[in-house]
Amino acid sequence: MTGPPTVPGATHRTVTIATADAGPLDLNVLEAGSGPPVLMLHGWPQHSGCWRKVIPLLSDSYRLICPDLRGFGWSGAPGQGSDPETFAADAIALLDALELDRVRLVGHDWGGYAAFLLALGWPQRIERMLVLNTGQPWIETSPRSALSLWRLWYVVVLATLGERIALNRPDLIARALRADYAHPEGITAIDAAAYAERLRTPAAAHATKLLYRSYLRTFAGVVLGRAEQAGRLTVPTHFLFGTRDRALSTDILRGIEDHADQLEVELVRDSGHFIAEEKPELVAARARTLFA
Repeated sequence: MTGPPTVPGATHRTVTIATADAGPLDLNVLEAGSGPPVLMLHGWPQHSGCWRKVIPLLSDSYRLICPDLRGFGWSGAPGQGSDPETFAADAIALLDALELDRVRLVGHDWGGYAAFLLALGWPQRIERMLVLNTGQPWIETSPRSALSLWRLWYVVVLATLGERIALNRPDLIARALRADYAHPEGITAIDAAAYAERLRTPAAAHATKLLYRSYLRTFAGVVLGRAEQAGRLTVPTHFLFGTRDRALSTDILRGIEDHADQLEVELVRDSGHFIAEEKPELVAARARTLFA
């Protein structure tokens, strides 16, 4: 296996955090720039390298802190805690380890859901937040949203067979990555193969299965009406959503503004799910506007 990807102007280092479930945990952290700190959380099936196109566009003004989530990339994999609640707790532990009281926050996919949980659970630590093509904690069930359930077939597959697929059929993961785009140059075939190859480590493959089992638990909570327990979002937030997302429908955005003091949704018609790689200039521009 190769080491972490090289990103011009950025460096990797290991930061050891204290966790409640697994003791000390080593996180690989990609860092660049200087200035106000910005924490950037990736999703599946990626790692901190997903920010490689955004980093050069923001590092002149901000200190960018991009960890690999536990179980993925080059971070430690304790074999448990592969869920957004634990990712959020790990992020707070990382801020503590770096002695950062308050940060700006960017999150995509699972990192985006963890970002919502961070802003809800620790609003005093988050100044402003940009989220990209992710689920959200207040999804409303309705006949219309039920029509979108077909999109979740992959969740069941990954929750049951995800470990085996990651280990034995990385080509399927790479193919799925490249099927969800408006701009094919956003994630090249080489990029997709590299992401899938990293998931072939036994720890990352196991974390994949655990992560999507947590998805099923979260979805069950929504169906049972637990979404209202999420609380109210007080952190100013901008939600960028590529409408050509094959996994997530825009229906999940319905009513989200009702749960926030200051949240703006922006639909991006010419992007799929992996918007940070398809539209890095747009992501950086919205971050600059929001974080100024």
